Amino acid sequence: MTYATLDDLRGACLQCEKCGLCATRTNVVFGVGSPQAKILFVGEGPGENEDLQGEPFVGRGGQLLDKYLTAVGLSRATNVYIANIVKCRPPHNRDPQPDEQDACMPWLRDQVRLLRPQIIVCLGRIAAQKMIDPQFRVTKQHGEFVKKGDFYMMGTFHPAALLRNPANKPDALEDFQKLREVAERLNLL
Repeated sequence: MTYATLDDLRGACLQCEKCGLCATRTNVVFGVGSPQAKILFVGEGPGENEDLQGEPFVGRGGQLLDKYLTAVGLSRATNVYIANIVKCRPPHNRDPQPDEQDACMPWLRDQVRLLRPQIIVCLGRIAAQKMIDPQFRVTKQHGEFVKKGDFYMMGTFHPAALLRNPANKPDALEDFQKLREVAERLNLL
C-alpha cells in the first residue's frame, strides 16, 4: 500500500503485526523530527526507554546524540528526522534478527519516500550494514560518505556504543562535523 502522508504511514505502522516483536512491545517507535528534514538518522531499533516512551533515542544514548547534533547546529526539532530499522524493541535489547529487519524495512522505505532526505546517517553497525553495505565496518569506515542513488550516506558509531566505549567519542564528533560540511555544501542548512 502507498501512503500519502507521514501521518497516514504512522497510523498504519502503529498497528503492525508483521513479526514477533509486536508481541512484546509497549509502543511502536515510528520516528521523530521535522517532516521537512533533509537529514535522516537511522538506528537499529528501540531500546527500553524508547519502547516505554514511543520515541527513538530518548535514553542516555539519545541524550548523547542530541549533544552531537547541537554541537554541529542540528536539532531533531528543526532539521533532522530520526527513525530505526525496526520499529519495536527486540527483547533484552538484542540485535534485530534479519527476518525482523526485513519485516520492518517497508516502513522505513516509505518514511524515506515521504521525507525525501538528501543525507542518511546510519547509527551503528546494524543500520550501516542494512542500508550501506553488508560488509560495513563502523570502526574502519565511520565518517565516510558514499553516494547511493539519490542519497549521500554515512555510517557512524551508535550512541549506546559510545557510552560503552568513550574512546570513540572524538571520532564520532569528527563524523558529525563532516556531516555538517556535507549538509552545508548541499545547501541543506
